[in-house]
Amino acid sequence: MVSPEFVSLGLGRFARADRIIGLEPIEGDERGPGRRTRVWLDGRDEPMIASRSEAAILADLGAAADAAPERSASRRRGDADEPPSLF
Repeated sequence: MVSPEFVSLGLGRFARADRIIGLEPIEGDERGPGRRTRVWLDGRDEPMIASRSEAAILADLGAAADAAPERSASRRRGDADEPPSLF
């Protein structure tokens, strides 16, 4: 299972939820197999191309945001069952 901090972009690619700053649906002739959404990430000049729709990615971002308070609270308590983030 992938951490809720990461959002699947499809085809085995993932992005950190807190680094996603924009989603742009691909339309017209540019859209095709494996090309549904441009995902703009903080620190990158060019977007990643996702094979998932912007609605699906937004749903995962919402789930990551809902889980965020739980993760930060457990870190403040020093729960031993959660390893520190490497990213």
